[in-house]
Amino acid sequence: MNLGKRLFSLLLVGILFVSLPYSALAKPAKKVIDYVALGDSLAAGQTPYREIDLGYADYLVDRFEQSQYTVGFTNFGVSGYTSEQLRNDVLSNPKVQYQIKEAEFITIDIGANDLLRALSNPATLPSTFEALGANLHIILSTIDSLNPHAKVYVMGYYNPFPYRSAEDQAQLLPLLDILNQTIADRAHVNGDTFVPTAKLIEKHYETYLPNPLDIHLSKEGYQLVAKEFWKVIDKSKN
Repeated sequence: MNLGKRLFSLLLVGILFVSLPYSALAKPAKKVIDYVALGDSLAAGQTPYREIDLGYADYLVDRFEQSQYTVGFTNFGVSGYTSEQLRNDVLSNPKVQYQIKEAEFITIDIGANDLLRALSNPATLPSTFEALGANLHIILSTIDSLNPHAKVYVMGYYNPFPYRSAEDQAQLLPLLDILNQTIADRAHVNGDTFVPTAKLIEKHYETYLPNPLDIHLSKEGYQLVAKEFWKVIDKSKN
């Protein structure tokens, strides 16, 4: 090829390149989503040493962002929250309702504090579980009425007292099973997704629950819970 033909070819390639629309050259745009976390101290990110840091919801945001999502994140997690308090928020708190309406994804962990409070008076346990089921029904059905298109994921709880004696475990574990079954049943009836965590944390509880005097997860524990949420979200997010 002589010099004239080579210059003509380069000029033609340059013209074709410049004429391509910008959208053909740019990277695909990230998908923008809104994610709302509802729940207790686990959503809030309480550490085993009575501080607030990153919880599973924060690490779940990281998972979304690693998958090329731009995330609008609102965390309504409050340490000590019960199902009654969350029910009241979903029914009457304008800020909570607004964010629910905007959300594509919602995670919930609620119910453990209901049980913990009832442990001091075991006679109240049956009514506590009944009230929890009723509150969850209202919470989940109200979310559906506010935003029928949101995907909702409800967390099951791990054993918060793995360092207790075998005698104590024999009394506590059946109650944990009832708690998780109550949560799972309400999620299933409402068409939402239940995310279990008990077996995950149990395998290496010394790592995930490093303070024998506290029920909250370590950074590694929260990351593990976020990973478990992501497994089910990743399958259904498209």
